[in-house]
Amino acid sequence: MRIAIITENFLPKVDGVTRTLARLLEHLSQTGHQALVLGPETNMKKYAEAELVGTFGIPFFLYPELKLNFWRPLLTKKLVEFQPDVIHLVDPVFLGALGLVFIRHYLPHIPIVSSYHTNLALYCNHFGYGLLAPIMWKWNKYCHSFSQFILCPSPSTLSILEQHGFQHLALWPRGVDISTFSPTKRSRKLRKGWLNDESKTVILYVGRVSYEKNIHLVLDAYQQMDHTTCHLVLVGHGPSLDDIQNRCMLNHLPVTFTGYLQGQDLAQAYASADLFAFPSVTETFGQVVLEAMASGLPVIGLDAEGVRDLVDHEVTGLLLDMNKKDHYRYLLERLIIEKETRQNMMAYDSGIEEDFVDQAMTKK
Repeated sequence: MRIAIITENFLPKVDGVTRTLARLLEHLSQTGHQALVLGPETNMKKYAEAELVGTFGIPFFLYPELKLNFWRPLLTKKLVEFQPDVIHLVDPVFLGALGLVFIRHYLPHIPIVSSYHTNLALYCNHFGYGLLAPIMWKWNKYCHSFSQFILCPSPSTLSILEQHGFQHLALWPRGVDISTFSPTKRSRKLRKGWLNDESKTVILYVGRVSYEKNIHLVLDAYQQMDHTTCHLVLVGHGPSLDDIQNRCMLNHLPVTFTGYLQGQDLAQAYASADLFAFPSVTETFGQVVLEAMASGLPVIGLDAEGVRDLVDHEVTGLLLDMNKKDHYRYLLERLIIEKETRQNMMAYDSGIEEDFVDQAMTKK
């Protein structure tokens, strides 16, 4: 099958969307399919045998890390020459919407599927543009309305889209590579590099260090905790990194910043921690949650979209009511004190359900 993918976002930017797309392209290559990717400007010519064709863009004012990419004639030429059997729109907002104009003109009979990854209407509220949220919902609904199927990463996201009138929804959750992420990757040497006292509980955060990830909730809690019993490790980079580091320095918070990790280094970081802090309320899935659970870590998160689909409260972690964010500290402290509860959760997490194994997800 020949699959054309139009995406607003791709490598070298690293986030849940680009990682999902990268794994999809790898799977398509391994199973004998051909793919063409039309997306943002990139220095790469190919990824997993798929040709990458980029275009220029400008930062989106609601979310500067996302660019509004413009359609150019080369994209039309490449798309028509490729003659796809199906076209996949990834989070269509601007480039995908522009692409629809040319698809409907030049390739009107080619079926379209789309995938929903980013709740931009929620971002409107998060960044102080709440009045634009209804407009964003209507625009998203329009951009996806030409799809035969709209692929959703989690049941809670699918439910929210149903409530906003989206149709032809299908579930397409993510998976995790259990050969990479496993409790067996625990490294005493790595823990020694983090800690001056190995008996401390390591609280881990993995992800983009950006405002919408709500990392300040973890720092607010950690600032009030007894640092002789625990240590915070932050893995990742992003636009808020300097602000976070400055806050930790000014408040004399003992925090280890590792920068961006991947592969075995990331797997070791997960497995060498004891708790996983996930404070985000803007996720449609939460890939890092799945990786943490596969590594045997109890997750402390908020009862929010995407997260509640993965974490079983009191079984694989703890979920906090969205209206009680100031209690986040108590959930962390509880699992530091209740070691047996933590160990039971770790054992349950490491036996992650077969439905969430990476190979099962890519086949879907």
